[in-house]
Amino acid sequence: MFPLARAAQSLVARGIQHTAVRGAHRKHEPTFHDKYGTMVLLGGASMFTAVWGYVFTSLNVEWGFSPVGRVTPSEWRE
Repeated sequence: MFPLARAAQSLVARGIQHTAVRGAHRKHEPTFHDKYGTMVLLGGASMFTAVWGYVFTSLNVEWGFSPVGRVTPSEWRE
């Protein structure tokens, strides 16, 4: 059993080495995500913050655990 296990281990190790060598010789070209991923993420986060900041500041809601009895309708403007 020992020679068989050693042969199997050698085969697995050779396959891993072959894969590592093959990947090391390839030139890495930046993809869209490499080029613009961080900018897209930061742009989306700032847009999210701006929109929700506007929504929360324009609602005029008195914040508390329960809005019952605290939120009153504003006067009608014509």
